[in-house]
Amino acid sequence: MRPSFKGLVIAGVLGALSLLTAVPAATPARAEEVPEVVRLGYAGGPRVWMLGKADGSFEKAFGTSVKWIPFASGADVLTLLAAKELDIVRFGSSPATAGIIRKLPVEVVAVSGVIATSERLIARQEIASVKQLEGKTVAYPANSTAHYALQAAFKVHKVDVAKVKQVTLKPAELVAAWSRGDIDAAYVWGPFTQQLEAQGGKEILASRDLQKDGYYVWNNYVVRTEFAKKYPQIVVKLLQVHQQKVDQYKADPEDSAKIIAAHLNVDLDATRSTLAGLEYPSLAEQLTPRWVGDGATTPDSTIARGMADTAAFLAEIGEVRKADIPPSFAPFINTTYLRQAVGQK
Repeated sequence: MRPSFKGLVIAGVLGALSLLTAVPAATPARAEEVPEVVRLGYAGGPRVWMLGKADGSFEKAFGTSVKWIPFASGADVLTLLAAKELDIVRFGSSPATAGIIRKLPVEVVAVSGVIATSERLIARQEIASVKQLEGKTVAYPANSTAHYALQAAFKVHKVDVAKVKQVTLKPAELVAAWSRGDIDAAYVWGPFTQQLEAQGGKEILASRDLQKDGYYVWNNYVVRTEFAKKYPQIVVKLLQVHQQKVDQYKADPEDSAKIIAAHLNVDLDATRSTLAGLEYPSLAEQLTPRWVGDGATTPDSTIARGMADTAAFLAEIGEVRKADIPPSFAPFINTTYLRQAVGQK
């Protein structure tokens, strides 16, 4: 953290009748430069951090304007990051891992939420288990946490994937395909899960069910390294606002859900369900090995190990080359901003 400098005035008393001489205060350290705009990427589903989008907290904290750039899938994010059209983005662990493997100049700076029941596998009424997806058509958004979770579910439940027809669709397209009867099941996030259930679907698995088998999925805050180096306090303030909004949600989940539902113009019940379907480790908790660690403990943290597992999965399905996977993901997790956000050095 940049140290705080105070002007120093030295007064010399040269006797009772001497002149009082003062050295002028040193010039204060120049405030960090602020960009004209911060380009922040987001998916449109209900999330707790959106309380800050709704009330302008991010703009107020940054001291500048925010350009909100929506995206429909992780693949879209990787394209935008490669083109340097995003500065900060909140997106899933699978595409973030893929971006790092593809050598995008980005770094993970925090977890925004651990996916528990906000992403689920929804199937037709006649399908009672994951194993029964053999012979069926299953959809998911490409390069997403839902994609990773679906493949993990297949492994855990010993599904013969050769017998499953898998199709990649964006969430809105997925709902349309369900309405037409083109698919039998889908792994996706809210509010799309609730839309599938409203049309006769039922949950057969949630991402939280996979944690006992060692499979974790989560959402990150990812920043372009060039931007973070130039504007480190913007990143710190982002995380501080995030924590404020987590605290706001935990203090009053119902009011928070109403604000977000109104802001997004989506169903309130679906918003409640989606918000409650994530776990929100505090910034201080994230600095433990349980999540991202404090730098020294990051190599053995849940998130670093989870990224390695995700990388192996991505190589297995041909999304990345195994030879491109780094030996550790710890160097791509920068805890500097987390430590500053909670007042640690």
